[in-house]
Amino acid sequence: MRVLVVYCHPVETSFAAALHQEVLRNLKAAGHEVDDWDLYAEGFDPVMSREERLGYHEVPANREKVQPHIDRLNRAEAIVFCFPTWCFGLPAMLKGWFDRLLMPGVAFDISDPANVRPMLTHIRRISGVVTYGRPRWMAWYMGDPPRKIVTRYMKRLTAAQARVDFHAHYHMNVATPTQLSRFKERVGRAMARFA
Repeated sequence: MRVLVVYCHPVETSFAAALHQEVLRNLKAAGHEVDDWDLYAEGFDPVMSREERLGYHEVPANREKVQPHIDRLNRAEAIVFCFPTWCFGLPAMLKGWFDRLLMPGVAFDISDPANVRPMLTHIRRISGVVTYGRPRWMAWYMGDPPRKIVTRYMKRLTAAQARVDFHAHYHMNVATPTQLSRFKERVGRAMARFA
C-alpha cells in the first residue's frame, strides 16, 4: 500500500521524533511504499495567503500554489498522522497543511453546496499517532479536536470508506520511560500489521 506519513514536530530529539521513526521503520518492514512528509524538515508553508483564500473556491485554479503537495496526497492509499497535541489542538504547521490542501476540488466537491461530496475516496486507511501533555479526561473535556480531526473529519472526506485507528499517549508531562517505551512498542506493532 502507498502510505503517506505526515509528521509534524520541530525537534529531532523529541519523543514524537522517536515515534515517527518507529512508524516509518515498521511500515517499510511490512512492505509498504512510504512517502515520509516531514513538514518542518521540508519547510512546508502553513500560511494561507490572502490570494489563496480569495481563490479558495475557484476549482481548479485553487490548486496552483500547492499542486506538488496535492499530487503527494492523491498518490496515497493510506495516511498516518504523527504529531503532538499543543493547546488541545493540532500544531500550527499541521493545521496549515489541512487548511491549504483539504480544499474544494481536492478533498471535497462543493459544486452543489447542499450536497457536498467527499473526494479522498482513494484513501482506504487512516491512522493517528498522537501525544498529549494532559490526561485523557482533560482532552475529553476540551473536545479532543486532534482525535476528531483524524477519526471523524478525515474519514468523512473518504466517504466513510477508510478504516481508522488512533493511537494516543496522554499525560506526557508525567510519563515514565517505561510508559513511553510501551507506547512506542504498541505503535510499532500497529504499524507492522497496518493494512
